[in-house]
Amino acid sequence: MGLTSVADSTSGSNISGTFGFFSHYRLLDVGARYGEAAWDWASRAEVLSGGAVESVWSADAEHPFEMRVVYRWKAPNILDATTSVIAQKDLLGFEVFLASYFDGFAKSLVYVNACPETEGKAAFLEAKRAGGQWQMFPRDAQAAELVQDGRWQRPPNPVEWKIMPSLAGPLAMRRDAKTGLVGLVMARPADCFAVSTPFSGEDHRSIYFSLFGRDLNAGQKATARSRLVIARGLSDREAIATYQAYLKET
Repeated sequence: MGLTSVADSTSGSNISGTFGFFSHYRLLDVGARYGEAAWDWASRAEVLSGGAVESVWSADAEHPFEMRVVYRWKAPNILDATTSVIAQKDLLGFEVFLASYFDGFAKSLVYVNACPETEGKAAFLEAKRAGGQWQMFPRDAQAAELVQDGRWQRPPNPVEWKIMPSLAGPLAMRRDAKTGLVGLVMARPADCFAVSTPFSGEDHRSIYFSLFGRDLNAGQKATARSRLVIARGLSDREAIATYQAYLKET
């Protein structure tokens, strides 16, 4: 379930939800949902030289692909995750739904290309209750079509997403008013085709990244990189600058 039981060393307060940060959840493509979640797919993990941790899920009858994830602390407040898959058969529109659950952090915002609250300029848009419980921000029209191809109607727990403004980049933020802490989740634009979240204050306190969203041929490998940053008192402008620095780095 990714990284769980995470505490802020300054305040001592817990900041991660039960299902963790960078938790690999639904595994989807155009024609199938593979198991209920990667949470239920047997895996093994080991500590690598330098302190990173690699989790490995081996292909089996229910999962026609191998998945590997390397977690590495770049700094005390920066966690990187590299997710790699190797297809064992042709996979169309393949998606790994990457979840991050917070403890607290009620306010949820997503970086959109034409924010209605800033005269159409790129900015963070809060996911408000009026937008619906489950809000999806696609990369573009093609990504929105992928979201709506029927994959989210497959049980258990089907979801009806409200399609929101398109992304300025895969960047989302949760704010905790009590501690002043900010949680940023980000990825490279080519690695993530949609970002989703429930409205601010909803009990899940989650951010989801839809990774890959592409066809994979049998034997083909694909890799997606994601980063979590926890900071205190970060402004929207500073959050965007943090993301832009990440893109230059990767």
